[in-house]
Amino acid sequence: MTAIFSITFPIYAAVAIGYLIVWKGWFPRSAMQVMGKYVLHIAMPALLFNAVATRDIADVIQPGYMVVYLVGGLVTGAVAFAWFSVTASSKPRRAVAIMGSTCPNSGFVGYPLMLLTFPDLAGVVLALNFLIENIVLIPICLVLMDMANGPQEGSVVQKLGRIIWGVLTRPLVIGLLLGLAVSASGLPLPGPVDRLTAMLGASASALALVVVGGSLVGLPMKGNRAFAAQIAASKLILHPAVMALVASILIGVGVVSLPADLHVAVILSAAMPMFGIYTVFAQEQGQEGVASVAMLGATAFAFVTLTGLLVWLV
Repeated sequence: MTAIFSITFPIYAAVAIGYLIVWKGWFPRSAMQVMGKYVLHIAMPALLFNAVATRDIADVIQPGYMVVYLVGGLVTGAVAFAWFSVTASSKPRRAVAIMGSTCPNSGFVGYPLMLLTFPDLAGVVLALNFLIENIVLIPICLVLMDMANGPQEGSVVQKLGRIIWGVLTRPLVIGLLLGLAVSASGLPLPGPVDRLTAMLGASASALALVVVGGSLVGLPMKGNRAFAAQIAASKLILHPAVMALVASILIGVGVVSLPADLHVAVILSAAMPMFGIYTVFAQEQGQEGVASVAMLGATAFAFVTLTGLLVWLV
């Protein structure tokens, strides 16, 4: 248990520090936005590039992991769609709930946890998660949100094309794709570039957690707390449970094979609270209140669920 606590304590201590420095006014909340942009636009892209470019392409692309993560995310989304079709009071509310159930915070919370649990695999797991999330899961959720607003100009295909293009132009995805290109080429990464990207990437983990904590201060807390609790439970309990079931079935019937560490990593990845810009997307639907309550609850209670999963899996 001490070993598990040594993993979860530093993560949530850093989150608590972020919350404290903003709550006390030592840093303005706007500073979290600046720090967050640094992490998203510089540190994380450098981290992904270095983690992928310095490895053989066969070590980076893990088809079994990707299949399990993709199917687990899609099944979770389908179950959430069915459940929230009953409990949500509107289609925009349902769409926001589905996004909260299926889009984990792989970068700001997931990567630091993986770095402490599986340091040699953390960068690869982050890269694989980002591929599935940004190319499939997030675009599907954005299309659902768009459709929830009623008929609009342009076909679904056109809207999906715009969403995918927006995803492909993100610094995170550009860093990942460039890293994949270097890895596939078989060319060694020049020493100065390796050291620069490694140095920048090393700054991502702790700062990301501080940003998570600081960003929780001042969130609008007016929202249906019962519905927000459903979203948080769906993210922290349903998603990892579905992922564990999907992994067990696909491995059991021989569709995929997963090394033990990646088997654990795919379940832990699904157990993260929802990603940091969740409330931004929810705001576009007028649901920022319930999304904020859900994200605060999920981020806080994930300490319990992640600790339990680590005790069970590791």
